[in-house]
Amino acid sequence: MKNVLEQLKEYTTVVADTGDINSISKYKPTDATTNPSLLYNAAQMPEYQSIVNSAIEYGKNISNSEDELLTNIIDKLFVSFGVEILKVVPRYVSTEVDARLSFDIEGTINKAKKLIKMYNQEGIKKDRILIKIASTWEGIKSAEELEKEGIHCNLTLLFSFVQAQACAQANVFLISPFVGRITDWYKNFEKKDYYEPKEDPGVKSVKRIYSYYKKYNIKTFVMGASFRNTGQIKELAGCDLLTISPNLLAELENNYSKLDLNLSKDYAEKNCKDEYKIIDEKTFRWLLNEDQMATEKLSEGIRNFSKDIIKLEDYIKSKL
Repeated sequence: MKNVLEQLKEYTTVVADTGDINSISKYKPTDATTNPSLLYNAAQMPEYQSIVNSAIEYGKNISNSEDELLTNIIDKLFVSFGVEILKVVPRYVSTEVDARLSFDIEGTINKAKKLIKMYNQEGIKKDRILIKIASTWEGIKSAEELEKEGIHCNLTLLFSFVQAQACAQANVFLISPFVGRITDWYKNFEKKDYYEPKEDPGVKSVKRIYSYYKKYNIKTFVMGASFRNTGQIKELAGCDLLTISPNLLAELENNYSKLDLNLSKDYAEKNCKDEYKIIDEKTFRWLLNEDQMATEKLSEGIRNFSKDIIKLEDYIKSKL
């Protein structure tokens, strides 16, 4: 009998949520995603010091100031990890724009184009890269412009239905609703230790978005992210993509129970209760503000990714 990971791959594109290239090789996912937290951890592993040292040399050779030096090294580090990951996945790697640009449309677009250009210099075409951008109003507008130029985007830190609606309207390539972080918030808010997978608030959020997208033939892909347990993953079998950490990939690989297909076009048609709606900026900001969980988790996520970029910069400074 097939294990759960093998069964899941028949329904859903499995993506590795890690910067550790060895883990990616082991589980043979189709794509991989990275973020500042994952790359900060990977950059300190002994096996990746050559990548770090090479990025430092690159920065020294092309920079005219200390600020420029640090920025160029970090960008090169992100791209270098991406290049290595693309040697072991057949399709996409997601590379994140600096979270400190989350409210800066021009800055986000410029950074995305710079990253794509750096990948091109390594012989990697833009059709294998997803630029990861926070799902702020400015982030979504940046992605809308980038998509028009054929630069595909992965809209991350997505916690609310209105963010998903705005992303669909902007024709972004892919969204990453954060299942586990939504659940964490509700556990704390409702003073609960556990939810059955069907009743899990993070799972229900993704099911609602998935149903809306499929019912209205929205082309944007849905990639569930930030899982806390395999129950959440199994409940979303059939979602377009799921990005999963190595420890949960291992659990799925060692589980030989039967996996049911839970999400499909038929499921969406039967379960979508939402009308299609055009979202303008004031509606977006109001509905996001009305969602306490999404407002708190989005701002917290941006702050934490920013902190990890700063930690990575401090780590690089210590090596200079």
